Amino acid sequence: MRVTRARLGLAVLMLPTLIVAMDTTALLLALPRLSADLGADNVQQLWISDGYGLMVAGLVITMGTLGDRIGRRRLLLGGAAAFAALSVVAAFATGPLMLIVVRALLGVAGATLAPSTLALITNLFRDDRERGRAIALWATCQFAGGAAGPVLAGLLLQHFWWGSVFLAAVPPMAVLLLAGPFVLPEFRGGAAGRLDPTSVALSLAAVLPTVYGIKQLAVRGTSGGAVVPAAALVLGAAVGAVFVRRQLRLETPLLDLRLLRGRPFAAVLVSLVLAGVAMAGTGLLVTQYLQGVLGHSPVVSALLFAPMGLGVAVGTMTAPALAGRVPQTTAIAGGLAVSALGALLLVGVDGPGSLPLVMAGIAVLALGTGPLFALGTGLVMGSVPPERAGSAASMSETGNYFGGSLGFALLGVLAAVVYRDRAGGGSDSLAGALAAAEHLPADRGAELLRGARAAFTASLHVTGLVAAAIFAGLAVLVLALRPGARTAGVPEAVRAPEAERAARP
Repeated sequence: MRVTRARLGLAVLMLPTLIVAMDTTALLLALPRLSADLGADNVQQLWISDGYGLMVAGLVITMGTLGDRIGRRRLLLGGAAAFAALSVVAAFATGPLMLIVVRALLGVAGATLAPSTLALITNLFRDDRERGRAIALWATCQFAGGAAGPVLAGLLLQHFWWGSVFLAAVPPMAVLLLAGPFVLPEFRGGAAGRLDPTSVALSLAAVLPTVYGIKQLAVRGTSGGAVVPAAALVLGAAVGAVFVRRQLRLETPLLDLRLLRGRPFAAVLVSLVLAGVAMAGTGLLVTQYLQGVLGHSPVVSALLFAPMGLGVAVGTMTAPALAGRVPQTTAIAGGLAVSALGALLLVGVDGPGSLPLVMAGIAVLALGTGPLFALGTGLVMGSVPPERAGSAASMSETGNYFGGSLGFALLGVLAAVVYRDRAGGGSDSLAGALAAAEHLPADRGAELLRGARAAFTASLHVTGLVAAAIFAGLAVLVLALRPGARTAGVPEAVRAPEAERAARP
């Protein structure tokens, strides 16, 4: 294969994609150790783990529009420099509050990377087929990073302190900063609208209280102390309604909701969010099951969990070939049906002998999502002209990150409710039961662990059922909202709103 500037640029763009994905999943294994060292309580642990994804989800739309205006390469390199510097600060954090703040700032920097990389791919590859393959490689790198994150974290934690997990991001970002100016083109949309500060503030004011309320409900439950979380949810919903109304009235909105008139476009975005919910929630439960119920070390658990990320990588790599044989929406819906079957396999998990079933379940679940992330992202990117690619990329990435954050919170709440019900008051969480058992007599400790592990297994079963229902529902949605005929590009209904606005004086 001939090496061109475009291919070199794609290789460079894979670095931030890989690191952002690894940074999210690697912390899952590092969280117990850093929480112990820093003395973080349950609420602080939630903010340390999810604050990053929350800020990315809240700001990626803003950063996509900003990249269209000031230049995508400039935004990418600035974000990469900030990400590297903040990773060093995070590695040497001295307390939970400091780490929460730094993780939030890392989310701000990460929000500049995601839409810039995807938008620059559309500038490097103008041919539809080459762009499709490039997006598939980009998606493969994204999810391979998610799979490699826990493995790398496990290896680092075996030999170094938890801060090494953050320092691993520095060398790739340095390579990007050195090579980027030479192999990446600069592009800014001549017709890109101005950045609306009010819309930016409204988007954050809608997202932050909503996720805060969900996180607090996950910790406090739905009984005592639920007034403040409920108020936060109401506030987030109210501000979100104001945000939506403003976007529909603006000539150049921050979030172009008119694109949702395209039925396939809307189906893909909804699928990206809900698939992210199902995958993140399932991944959270499976990683805890491997360590807390089956008793594997962090390194072994990371290796056993790798099939989930690798399954997505294989699915995204094979998606372009699959799309050459069947319509894109059929490929996406078929993949989601496969994911539903994989989630159902988790319902049969019970005891140490079911480890192969766990690995098969997460692998099949992840494999089926490949066409959605590869072909669906390509559909979104093809729905707008090049000057709006940053905004389109930000919408796609918002779906991914917001879905992931909601998955941790929503399915985490569900799992906690099921656990508490099945544990019968014996413990509030599996981690709490494991810690308490160490200070009890052997027989009482063993009894507590048996009840806790059975309760957690029940919560995994319920999570698997919910994930299967989500994937099956999305498969039906994609088929119901598919275009009437197979097309190589994007339906005219999706392009119409953009063309209409471009024609205005």
